[in-house]
Parts: sequence; C-alpha cells; structure tokens
Amino acid sequence: MSGNRRKASLVTTVLVGGAMLLTACQDTDAGTDAGAPQTSPSTSATAAAGATTPSGSPAATAGASGGTGKDNKNGGGTGGGQKPVGQVCGANDIAWSTKSETQAGGYILVVAKAKPGISCTLPAVHPTVAFGSDGTEAGPAEQSTGKQITLSGDTTAYAGVNPKTTSANGGKELDSIIVAIGNDDPDPVSLPVGTITVDKPVVTNWHTSPKDAVPSQ
Repeated sequence: MSGNRRKASLVTTVLVGGAMLLTACQDTDAGTDAGAPQTSPSTSATAAAGATTPSGSPAATAGASGGTGKDNKNGGGTGGGQKPVGQVCGANDIAWSTKSETQAGGYILVVAKAKPGISCTLPAVHPTVAFGSDGTEAGPAEQSTGKQITLSGDTTAYAGVNPKTTSANGGKELDSIIVAIGNDDPDPVSLPVGTITVDKPVVTNWHTSPKDAVPSQ
C-alpha cells in the first residue's frame, strides 16, 4: 500500500506541477500580447515596401523622370546638334562649295547645302562676305531683299560674289573669301576661290536658282 500511495502522490505532484507550468506560460503569453501588439508578416512586408518607394514620393518620381529624361536626351527632341525647324542657319550648319564663273565679267558662285540631319533657314538678306586680313566686306549687289530659304536635304542656295566692280587697275590679290550668315555668326568659314583681285566687292542675296545669283558688275 505504501508503494501505491507513493506512486499516486508522485503522479499528483507531476499533474499539479504541469498545470502550474501551463498556467504560467499562458499568463506570460497574455502579458506579451497585451504589452506588444504583434504584426503579421504580410503587413510588415507591405509597410517596408511602402516606406522604401511610395508611389508619390520624390524618389519614385525622380526615378521615373530620370528614365524619361534619358529617353528624350537620346531619342527625342532635335538631338545630335540638329536645329529646330525654322531656326536661322549658322555657317557651321552648311556644306559649302564655290565655283568660278565667267558670266558678267567673272564672279564666284557660292553654293550652300545643309549638312546631313540639319534643317535651318537662311535669312532674306545677302550673306556676309569678307576679304583679306583687313576684313573688306562685300556690299549688296541687289536693291531689294530676297526671300528666306529653308535648307534641308537636297535644297541648295546660291549667292554670287563679284570681287571687283571697278574698271581701274589695282586691288588686292587674294585666294580665299570668308563667309558668314550675318554679322553675328560666331563660326564664319574660309572658302578657297583661286586668285582673285578684290576692289569694292558685292554679293547677291540667296537664291534657289544659280541663274538668279549672277551679280552685276
């Protein structure tokens, strides 16, 4: 009997101890729940993502704008130095050539075409043409102003330069001319023309036909 009582007492002790331990754990869990609210994994992930790149945040907007700006820089707008349509040409936008003509006592035909990818406008005035180190400038060969000419693709413009309009002997012996699109052109070009005598030179307006660019003597 004493052995059975010891077993019963031991079982009772174990059961009571287990019940107390279970009660203590439940109390601890309850205290934890009451003092520190738990966040579900899905809520935490969502909050972290929202804190990193919210849709309306400056960082997200800057990222989107940066991509768009890069595309515009590489593929949009005029790109590669191309001028907006209608903008005045500069001398460096043009592929130049010259030709010596014998008509009307001899003159120089200046030929202008836009470089590939360029579209620009020649103003309705004669080009600025200068000679020599002293910058002798050609005057107008025509009384009226010309028309604006848009250079693009195969469109070609012509201007005629008469380097010597006087009948007297003398003048400067030169082998090139300096051409600009107006006096404010920052990039005038020097064009070879062979040996010429310069004395009171004149230049025509721009024309789309070389026949119209014959200067008077």
